[in-house]
Amino acid sequence: MTIRIGVVGWGAAGRAFEPAIRQNPDFELVAIAERDSNLRKVAQTQCGVETFESLDSLLNHPDLQAVYLATPTELHAAQVIDCTNKGLHVLVEKPMATQLPDALAMVEAAERAGVVLMVGHSHSFDRPIVAMHELLASGHLGAVRMVNTWCFTDWMYRPRRPEELDPLLGGGVTFRQGAHQFDILRLLCGGEVDSVKARAYDWDPGRRSTGAHTVMLDFANGAAATAVYSGYGKLSSMDLGFPISEWGFEQTAEQRSWSRHAPSLDVQAELLAKQQRAKHAIPPQAPYQPFFGLTVVHAEKGDIRQTPTGLRIETVQGTQDIVLPTDQSPRDLVLQEFHLAINGSRPALHDGRWGLATLEVCEAVLRSSASGREVRLRHQFPLR
Repeated sequence: MTIRIGVVGWGAAGRAFEPAIRQNPDFELVAIAERDSNLRKVAQTQCGVETFESLDSLLNHPDLQAVYLATPTELHAAQVIDCTNKGLHVLVEKPMATQLPDALAMVEAAERAGVVLMVGHSHSFDRPIVAMHELLASGHLGAVRMVNTWCFTDWMYRPRRPEELDPLLGGGVTFRQGAHQFDILRLLCGGEVDSVKARAYDWDPGRRSTGAHTVMLDFANGAAATAVYSGYGKLSSMDLGFPISEWGFEQTAEQRSWSRHAPSLDVQAELLAKQQRAKHAIPPQAPYQPFFGLTVVHAEKGDIRQTPTGLRIETVQGTQDIVLPTDQSPRDLVLQEFHLAINGSRPALHDGRWGLATLEVCEAVLRSSASGREVRLRHQFPLR
């Protein structure tokens, strides 16, 4: 069954999914909505499909069956509900909403309509993370005990829309990058987070936002995890082990030498710089595995870490290196999960309730940091 899908938003996220949709025989891209007229022309020229200036007009397309929302976070709740009211399946970017009540409304709207709501892409779709999860699920290494993930980037100093830096609108490192980390940790540690203790930081007065965090997660199955992220750009994750970028490309020392200061641009100039960067931000294929920081798993009978080509497993029997394929990008795997859920073959793991649980962790990090106290969670669930 081929799913006819429309894309809303032609920034970096929307463009990144276009090659995956085009190369997947289970999907057909039939329409794109983009409010910026220049980007809309680019989308029409690049893809050769009908374009619209708004979601409302796109929803009148007679052939539409599903929608991918690559739009600002503050728009997600209303847009998901509009799509589900039309009986459309929805793939929405993370974070799924700016606050938990909106996320819950999105989940309930999809469930009432009987359609699939999925949240992604996140780096829990990266092949090494998926392979770690499969190894743990097999039981060969015993129960998972600890997982630590560290990521250091220049996220704060890349061109940004003002909303991307406003935590009240789902902006800042914890919502936009922590969502990747918490998805990874929930996948590897059983899904159900009991509590969060965290510190989040806003330490550059020239670039106000949540720019870094250190988070401790306790899981219902007894596992513990940490997520450390700094977007202030002085040290790169690539300096921790091997020079492979977030999207699987080898980086030279010069390429890893980032800006350490906020761009001296006004809002409009920064938006134009962001649009220019979006043209090349996320390549569809790469020679190495994606590297979203260093993730190390400690299970009862062995440890696992990522390598440029796959995984390394350390046990009392010795070292084992596993080479993983690079023929599918993380977004290819998102579409695969989306299609299987739509055709009824397999429920989506990263469904609306999964996204809701991850958003709850993001909110708990900021609440814990503000109060100095541990925060207990209530929207979590074990992996199915």
